[in-house]
Amino acid sequence: MKEYIETSADFLRSRGFDAPEIGIILGTGLGQILDHLEIIAEVSYNHIPNFPTATVEFHRGKLIYAELSGKKVVLMQGRFHLYEGYSLADVTFPVRVMHALGIQRLFVSNASGAINLNFKKGEIMLIEDHINLQGGSPLAFKGVEELGERFVDMSAPYNVDMNEKLETIAREHNINLHKGVYVSVVGPQLETRAEYRFLKIIGADAVGMSTVPEVIVANHLGIPVVALSVLTDECDPDNLKPVRIDDILAMAAKAEPHMIKLFTELIKSI
Repeated sequence: MKEYIETSADFLRSRGFDAPEIGIILGTGLGQILDHLEIIAEVSYNHIPNFPTATVEFHRGKLIYAELSGKKVVLMQGRFHLYEGYSLADVTFPVRVMHALGIQRLFVSNASGAINLNFKKGEIMLIEDHINLQGGSPLAFKGVEELGERFVDMSAPYNVDMNEKLETIAREHNINLHKGVYVSVVGPQLETRAEYRFLKIIGADAVGMSTVPEVIVANHLGIPVVALSVLTDECDPDNLKPVRIDDILAMAAKAEPHMIKLFTELIKSI
């Protein structure tokens, strides 16, 4: 894998991706941040050696190198999921490539369902901890020691200092920012009533189909992480209503200005 990572990173360097400081992974329906970038270079995933190809129609599938709030960033416009048929190694490969390019921090966003009934759709949750229900680990392969320590401590997978800064920024800008536990499942089907009850019992505040593998690998590589969930629907098992992907995308777009404000102000502060 190390050779594949370096091949991808070398290709991107040849395309102008020069020492980004921050990596950003955009989740479902979160594309307005592009309006705030000074784009320097961009490459479609299918042109990058060894990169997976985005198959979800609302994930654009581009890697963008840009300036945002005075910092050089590399931004994934679209991510990869287990439900697309990819392995955990595939899903997390871009994080390893961004690390090879030089990122010092990773910002992650996603769209998720609110299990905590005190949270409402259109609001944002700061991820404090997570539960991995994807049935595997992105570190479970031969030769992982070449890339970092096998037994990674996960007592604080999300950077406490950056989380505290985000809470301060939210207060200063009157953004209702919840804190909670994110649970990652495989998907692509949404959960049943019984599954929502189970997820609530085990301590989840929001549920989605991404993020946790990338965060595990970032911790494996020693990259500080911060992650935000846009809550796109309310998962009340006693009052469950059908959810359409169009509704999820619309709710993510509605909440995105607050997400952008949080990320851009955080970048200014570091």
